[in-house]
Amino acid sequence: MNLSVTKEAAQWYKTELNLQSNETLRFFVQYGGCSTVQKGLSLGIRKDDPAHPAVQIQEEGINFFIEGDDEWFFDGHNLSVTLNEGDDFPQFNYEK
Repeated sequence: MNLSVTKEAAQWYKTELNLQSNETLRFFVQYGGCSTVQKGLSLGIRKDDPAHPAVQIQEEGINFFIEGDDEWFFDGHNLSVTLNEGDDFPQFNYEK
């Protein structure tokens, strides 16, 4: 699986969560919400340190990752995080 975060989305997280360079954000599976890949589940974010990351990238000085035990959620899709131009909030895009 691949993970990408645009510079604009990374900057949004950095500003909104008051993150410093080299801090780490995890995308994790949570109950509730909706996604196009798993019904009744969605992605959450939190500051965390990776234990066994499936994928990890750095953008705008922030480390983003998904743990290996959450990889099943993506059902073979890659995750692309962009900034939605309409409301200026991050948007999760699942791509095969």
